[in-house]
Amino acid sequence: MKKRIFTLLLTTATVAVGVGAQNPIISDQFTADPTARVFDGKLYLYPSHDIPSPIERLKEWFCMADYHVFSSTNLTDWTDHGVILTQNNVPWVQPDSYAMWAPDCVVKDGTYYFYFPSAPKGGRGFAIGVATADTPVGPFTPQPEPIKGVTGIDPCVLVDKDGEAYIYWSGRGMSMAKLKPNMVELATEPKQVEGLPAGFKEGPYVFERGGKYYFTYPWVQDKTENLAYAMGDSPRGPFTFQGLIMDESPVGCWTNHHSITEYNGQWYLFYHHNDYSPRFDKNRSARVDSLSFNADGTIKKVKATLRGVGITDARSKIQLDRYSWLAPYGAYIDYLNPANTFEGWQLTFNRTDAGARYSDVEFGTHPVRLLKARVRTDKGGTLTVRKGGEKGDIIARLSVKPTGGAWVEARAIPLLSVTGRQELHVSLTEGQAVSVDWITFE
Repeated sequence: MKKRIFTLLLTTATVAVGVGAQNPIISDQFTADPTARVFDGKLYLYPSHDIPSPIERLKEWFCMADYHVFSSTNLTDWTDHGVILTQNNVPWVQPDSYAMWAPDCVVKDGTYYFYFPSAPKGGRGFAIGVATADTPVGPFTPQPEPIKGVTGIDPCVLVDKDGEAYIYWSGRGMSMAKLKPNMVELATEPKQVEGLPAGFKEGPYVFERGGKYYFTYPWVQDKTENLAYAMGDSPRGPFTFQGLIMDESPVGCWTNHHSITEYNGQWYLFYHHNDYSPRFDKNRSARVDSLSFNADGTIKKVKATLRGVGITDARSKIQLDRYSWLAPYGAYIDYLNPANTFEGWQLTFNRTDAGARYSDVEFGTHPVRLLKARVRTDKGGTLTVRKGGEKGDIIARLSVKPTGGAWVEARAIPLLSVTGRQELHVSLTEGQAVSVDWITFE
């Protein structure tokens, strides 16, 4: 993972924040509730922005002051386009309320509509407002008032194939209504979404595929939120419950919040977890994994991964701690610096033959001539890098002398000419406990 120092300073600059197609996908700030949209062939991510609270009232709760937008063309390299909307620049939002929760963004007739919940002045609960722009990255201009008739959080807007638009939201159940053509007023009275199982639900996300409408949402079936869905033949419903998209997290994060989108012929599930905040699950980070469907249109359950999606350049710093597979024994990951988790992770092999695999590494057409790795070890050891699985051809052997606990850069000459896209298998084949920050090829 690219190592960046976390900052709470707001920025309007455009900054490259690519992390090499790994989860989490943004590595310099918290990015919860990720809504992914495709505009003009580029994927845009509209998350909420968790921050450590600057006020005592929210020290143990969600705290969000603004929104950023990110974009990518390859799901590997992400660009931060800076702050697009902030709480104290919205006329109807209570100043310093820190309640800019999960948003959405859609386009209609060349105008981009950004929907967001927040705490209104002089009121209780949440209202949902709209800001508009001529481009996906703004600048966005907020409407002076929130949408009348909508009280709640987590807006999702579907612009259907016929151009009609519908808004869905949560709060005292799940609600929906049709929007007027101006996209900022309701055309129908809100109605409850029925037919969903009992239990706490929030964060609706609705999309269409093959004439079917998918009503997806986080759901507390047991102790924490999983991701569930229902299907219908109309954006108005009725919707029939189908099952789970993703199981609840076994550790760490009580919430999950998501979006589902198709990009370049592949469907993806964007969601969040508290990777960078293991002891406080109100600071979350966006992830993405591939999603697919059964022949009858139902969704195949997605398993959360650290590897994520996208292609990693062999000449970039390959973070083995974002593995595709890890041996169930003798290998583990930990933070490089627990005091600053945004510095990323390390992978430690502490048993001979313990290994890890990392998929989709692109070597290109020109063979590499050098393997480099940032490593540390007290007693020394040898790492063996193979093409494919644990029995694959050996690309290189990297012998590491004792480093006295310090990080050093070790080098080895490849034994094998490697081109094209490969899966790497790295294992400890001699010695004791070697930790790896990254490897790269030149």
